[in-house]
Amino acid sequence: MCLHVRLLCEALWWPVLLRCARPTHTYDDDYDQAGPVAAEDERRGSVSNWFSSLRRGGRRKREENGVPSNYGSLGRRKDGTQSRGKTRSAWDLTTVTRMQLKDELGEVVAELEALDGQEECKQNSKAKQMSIGRKKFNMDPKKGIEYLYENGLLQRTPEDVAQFLHKGEGLSKTAIGDYLGERSDFNEAVLRAFVELHDFTDLILVQALRQFLWSFRLPGEAQKIDRMMESFAQRYCQLNPDIFTNADTCYVLSFAIIMLNTSLHNPSVKDKPSPEQFVAMNRGINNGGDLPQELLLSLYESIKTEPFKIPEDDGNDLMHTFFNPDKEGWLWKQGGRYKSWKRRWFILNDNCLYYFEYTTDKEPRGIIPLENISVRPASDRQRPHCLELYASGGADLIKACKTDSEGKVVEGKHTVYRMSASTVEERDEWIECLRRSISHNPFYDMLAQRKKKAQHSVHSAH
Repeated sequence: MCLHVRLLCEALWWPVLLRCARPTHTYDDDYDQAGPVAAEDERRGSVSNWFSSLRRGGRRKREENGVPSNYGSLGRRKDGTQSRGKTRSAWDLTTVTRMQLKDELGEVVAELEALDGQEECKQNSKAKQMSIGRKKFNMDPKKGIEYLYENGLLQRTPEDVAQFLHKGEGLSKTAIGDYLGERSDFNEAVLRAFVELHDFTDLILVQALRQFLWSFRLPGEAQKIDRMMESFAQRYCQLNPDIFTNADTCYVLSFAIIMLNTSLHNPSVKDKPSPEQFVAMNRGINNGGDLPQELLLSLYESIKTEPFKIPEDDGNDLMHTFFNPDKEGWLWKQGGRYKSWKRRWFILNDNCLYYFEYTTDKEPRGIIPLENISVRPASDRQRPHCLELYASGGADLIKACKTDSEGKVVEGKHTVYRMSASTVEERDEWIECLRRSISHNPFYDMLAQRKKKAQHSVHSAH
């Protein structure tokens, strides 16, 4: 039980429990003297054990608690008479009230735990939406950010977007660079907030550049590079005010370092610059004066020894796609050309069906986007419990791709994909999950209407 559930129960019910735990005197019908219902230790024990037994769940039948079946809820016989005699009844009003309170507490705890379950489902849904948002960002940064806005996963502030990009989990470094380089007031504000998340304090310029250029990939457009490097230079000089006289010096030298990195480590560049040439290239850039030669030589040696590392595109790693799949499992898949059956590991996620040769493979053997297709049960002579995906909505072929025997990605040309499950229940579960994931593109409807119209025009002409 979660801690807040337990505390809430104690806050709501403990005063009631204490009242029930006080000494209670029950009078026998034949006596004027009252006797205590239970000993003090028994009463304390029963109260302390109520919370520990709440998880055993819900309302129980009275017979399971030992209440005689001919007794009602208040200790009266169902025939309307009361138990009389000199011996005290074990099922007096206080005991039954305790049982009712215990049952009610069990129901309260069950309801609170149900609320916890709903909250967990909401969190899982948010994680799913975040995963979709990252993929949309990698394909189109602007649309991805807008999707995250609409689903409440990002605030419409430069600082929040910058935090999202700086964290970079599952994001394409190329897409990050393209978004940061866009010329708009908001994107430029995001760029400034993004740069401010980097701490360049007491770093030499090469180290600061390594950190900065690792967080994204520089775009190819010169204007985008200019805006990004200008923001970097201003931030570096802000944190290290005693190195350069102004930000322009840092800007020019940063570009010179990037060019030096290309010249020294690009195989196509035959004439490698010498240390003396690098020093000569950067004369007079410090507000008309020269930078210390020792500084320039140390920068040269640092780049020569260790080139800039180009960050890999995390967004291109398909393993990010396969976290929290909608469904996964083994199915037998029928081949397209030879109609042979092969066992494949299938993963359903984000409106796509992926299949692998082994569960440990990092890249799929094939990808089937679930657009303008339908799914239905099928029968086959060779395999039981079959289902098949087929083109619908005006599409002639299923849009898919796969890898051939040489590892090349080729376009699939299937009108039907047929799979076989191990049981009927598993087949039906796959069909249900696939139907929920299938989306429809209205383009194919328009195309189909155009085809019909063209065919009708041809027939009319004849």
